[in-house]
Amino acid sequence: MFEFKDFDLLTDGEISLKVEDKTPSNDEKGYLPAYRYKIILHDSNISIGNIDIRIGYNENIYYGGNIGYGIEQSYRGNSYASKACKIIRQVAIAHEMDKLIITCNPDNIASRKTCEKAGLKLKEIVDLPQHNEMYQEGERQKCIYEWILGE
Repeated sequence: MFEFKDFDLLTDGEISLKVEDKTPSNDEKGYLPAYRYKIILHDSNISIGNIDIRIGYNENIYYGGNIGYGIEQSYRGNSYASKACKIIRQVAIAHEMDKLIITCNPDNIASRKTCEKAGLKLKEIVDLPQHNEMYQEGERQKCIYEWILGE
């Protein structure tokens, strides 16, 4: 049985991740349990973006990723997303995950650079299956980046 752990505030001294929600799994939709964080500048309450981590693996994760993030436009260009990914990986390790997947659209150069800065490797670029929610919303391909946590 899955149990959330006490990861309500994580930091690297420059940015902090403050938990906003812990969402249980939804087997019907294929959603895994997730931690959702607000990214803030350390020692402040200034929100600069968000990041979430989904715990576990299934087909949805392969195409949608374990980690999702977004940085407010005025704070982009400071590597905050890759720093947040490095911070949040400790949650995956605590849940005994051996790898993390982050996906993005092939034309999303900023997100691809974020994955590479965080230490992920491009595994492949795949066509989304027609039954996938993202395909039904008009997306067609995803870059699959993988992060082996034991390395």
